[in-house]
Amino acid sequence: MNISAPLLELVRSHDVDVIMCAGRHTLIEQADELLDAALEHRVSVVAAGVYNSGILAHPRPRAGATYNYGPAPDDILNKATQIADVCERHGITLPEAAIAFPLRHPAVASVVIGASMPDEASVAVARYQAPVPEELWRDLGDRGLLQLPS
Repeated sequence: MNISAPLLELVRSHDVDVIMCAGRHTLIEQADELLDAALEHRVSVVAAGVYNSGILAHPRPRAGATYNYGPAPDDILNKATQIADVCERHGITLPEAAIAFPLRHPAVASVVIGASMPDEASVAVARYQAPVPEELWRDLGDRGLLQLPS
């Protein structure tokens, strides 16, 4: 699902092993309540839609970027651009950070990256393998661009 509230209810009220959460635990928005509940109930989470339907798929957000399958609102475009700026200062790309971020939560078992062309799969693997410095997350948190666990 790409809505976290029903997934949260599912995790809390039903005996499930795995859920797929699309586009809700990303660099743009964090579904910490859902992931924390999943961890508490020993439910694995597959994070999909980590590029938020496109805005995080390129090193810098592009004109006409999409977010939640529509045109990205100005505030979201601005936030993604600021995150890209911080990523560049740490020597990584926005898509590399977008793949790495959900995997930081212990409830997340894997990340799904969509690909429409064969070369996109190899690009996704290279992005996944890119080392992401721990300082990036602190820097994003300090700038108010990312919610960090307390």
